[in-house]
Amino acid sequence: MPDTPPSVPDFTHWPSFPFEGDLRVKRLDDPVPVEPPRKGEAHRECTACQAPDDAYIWVGERWRVRAMDRPTGLPMVLILESRSHLDLGDLPNLLAAELGVMTVRLERAIRSLDGVARVHVNRWGDGSAHLHMWFLARPYGRLQLRGTFLSLWDSILPPISEEKWRENLALVAAWLAEFGGRPLAEPPRIQWQAPSSLAAQSAPAKGEPTEGGSLLDAIGETAEPPDAPGGVVEPATEAPATTPSAEAAEALPPQRSIPEQEAGSDAEEVPAEPEELPTEEADAATPTGPTAGSKKATSGPQA
Repeated sequence: MPDTPPSVPDFTHWPSFPFEGDLRVKRLDDPVPVEPPRKGEAHRECTACQAPDDAYIWVGERWRVRAMDRPTGLPMVLILESRSHLDLGDLPNLLAAELGVMTVRLERAIRSLDGVARVHVNRWGDGSAHLHMWFLARPYGRLQLRGTFLSLWDSILPPISEEKWRENLALVAAWLAEFGGRPLAEPPRIQWQAPSSLAAQSAPAKGEPTEGGSLLDAIGETAEPPDAPGGVVEPATEAPATTPSAEAAEALPPQRSIPEQEAGSDAEEVPAEPEELPTEEADAATPTGPTAGSKKATSGPQA
């Protein structure tokens, strides 16, 4: 007797479901007797432990925050990691209490960006044994992106511009640095070169937009990445920039980047007693940054 395929669940009719047309449910595989080890388990190398600090946008004494390697469809996708090789259920009370403070602090920093309505906080943990929390920003006004399918939409939407992406990274890093740690993300450099003519200024840019990365490929926690399609992608050509004269270059102020702040102590919210987090100290641990609903457009967080 042939197997009767299960009916398509009701969520395929939700407005937030990113696909349409005829769908069918995959056949469920038989369970395996022993699950394969994750990264950082058994003899598998932990990529988080091997990553240097300069691969992150902000680093502290016990926590680090990193981004994707290139822009994606959402305004911001960040990952909070512990320095120690621990999973969520392995955290001692001291780090468990600080994880709550860091989660709230990073959520506020991302939500302060222009155009961000909500921040989804996720933890999957099927690909790596090293604790990592995902923070996904939903664009303001995009009601179709609400709910549990936001990670799928991040791989479907066209990537945001790299200039805006780097600006957002620098703002979040500066916000976190107000409470300690060291910011490593810098804003994009100012494009001060003038066009050679008005025609060049009004001409559309050549080449296709840069293709963004995939959040699902980066997670890699539930399935192997699909085979890449054949063929070679030609790189996009860029219009040559006009080189200014020596006199004009000397008249321009030198470009400067945000200086690195000295590594501060981010343990001010850590409870005095390692076994419990008293109410008074939990209240004191609340970040003193901007209010949750504020939107900022400056280059750093408000004190």
